[in-house]
Amino acid sequence: MLVGGHESRYGRAFGGLPGATVTAVGRDLHALTRRPAVVVPMTLGRDPGLAHQIAQILRWNGRGREPGELLLAPPLGTTAHLVGWLRAAAGRATGPAPAPPAGPRAVLVTAPSASAEDDAELFRVARLVRQHSGLRWVEVAFMDGDPDVAEGVARCRLLGARHVTAVPASFAEPSLPEGVSWAGPLLSAASLEELVGRRVETARERWDRDADDGLAAAHHHHHDHSH
Repeated sequence: MLVGGHESRYGRAFGGLPGATVTAVGRDLHALTRRPAVVVPMTLGRDPGLAHQIAQILRWNGRGREPGELLLAPPLGTTAHLVGWLRAAAGRATGPAPAPPAGPRAVLVTAPSASAEDDAELFRVARLVRQHSGLRWVEVAFMDGDPDVAEGVARCRLLGARHVTAVPASFAEPSLPEGVSWAGPLLSAASLEELVGRRVETARERWDRDADDGLAAAHHHHHDHSH
């Protein structure tokens, strides 16, 4: 079971994955986990509270049931993963083959807006992408926040970029102004399916080896992050 937060428009931005059910935290997740399930928090690293929210529902639904019926897998990604994925996407967008258009280029990292803390974290991520990729400009824009995508593109052009490529830090695709290239999705369908499979396998191995359903780890991680 795949559970999405703001990065996927609460699951609405996912394509289908074979054998997977997609939902969001709330009433639907509560209903769907009345039967055995392995639940994967579908965050790319910008929704650190998602696993904790899922764990609360799974703990409630697990009362009086056989241990191990509900397993919480590790999140799909962390901010470290996100930096690496964005660097790879930016490299594909501006790399030598096929040759990009001549002239200064900028990458605009796009995502749905979230909390002030999560949005601020994306600026830090973009800074790391720029530092480790050799790109001159890596800017940030939010689909429904400040700065929005049009403002982000305008900033890139004011800085001197002749070509702007939007790279997603989410599962959602923004509406782009004319002349802006799109380098999404961040993860191909095959890569996404492989990653989900790994997280599910980790959850099952952890249960078989240590009788660990992942719920306590999600609680402690959220507590540490909030402090």
